[in-house]
Amino acid sequence: MAAYRYCEAVTALQARNFSYGIRLLPEPKRLAMSALYALARRVDDIGDGELPTEEKTRALARTRDLLDEIREGRVTEDDTDPIKVALAHAARRFPIPLDGFDELVEGVEMDLRGAEYKTFEDLKVYCRCVAGSIGRLSLGVYGCTDWERGPAYADTLGLALQLTNILRDLREDATNGRIYLPAEDLERFGCQEGFALSAPPLGADFLGLVAFEADRAQRAFEEGLRLLPMLDRRSRACTAAMAGIYHRLLGRIAADPESVLRGRVSLPGWEKAYVALSGLAGGRS
Repeated sequence: MAAYRYCEAVTALQARNFSYGIRLLPEPKRLAMSALYALARRVDDIGDGELPTEEKTRALARTRDLLDEIREGRVTEDDTDPIKVALAHAARRFPIPLDGFDELVEGVEMDLRGAEYKTFEDLKVYCRCVAGSIGRLSLGVYGCTDWERGPAYADTLGLALQLTNILRDLREDATNGRIYLPAEDLERFGCQEGFALSAPPLGADFLGLVAFEADRAQRAFEEGLRLLPMLDRRSRACTAAMAGIYHRLLGRIAADPESVLRGRVSLPGWEKAYVALSGLAGGRS
């Protein structure tokens, strides 16, 4: 189906970390995951784009309408939106909990409102909207042997990935006027001035802050990865590959906290490929 090919192209071009994992899936699941990613990317791009807030709000409302069309079975292969067509087909094949996309939209709306996070509990709400939701959506494609505990683990793994993203993007987000780390943590470590400069705030315990948040992310990884035994071999490999790439990224940040102020921390392609192959072999890199 051409609609799926479009979604695969979007995924390969704009989500290298994600695409390393889904390459390990059998074709039906790989195509469904590419459709999930393509819509998630569209929602993210709305939030991060240059449109006025009012237009972004309308674009997010159109996304909600798209989801309603899929739920109500009103999408045909003649529709001109390939992401909608692909996701509708995937939702007929797999029990995808589409409400997860509503949560993702809510998370982007929080960004548009300029939401601030006083406590970690406040931040967790945001993380579960923008990342935990993707974990639960993905579980609908993967399948799971324990539907009582599995979604909670998928949600927590999403939290771990998002916390890693927040650490990685501290400087970039700060230059865009966004601070995601809880205000109580910034105050505790003397980092209230933010991270717009390429050096830690004067007098701040920046190393202590990053160590504290990295430990929090590490604990979320350890809990979330309990999901792996509940998945079939290739879904487990896919999840282990994606989580492994972010886990290694977290390790890089923890080892050199100031690196996040100098530029975006990333892994070379060969290392991502190694992590993906390790996941296929049953490892947890």
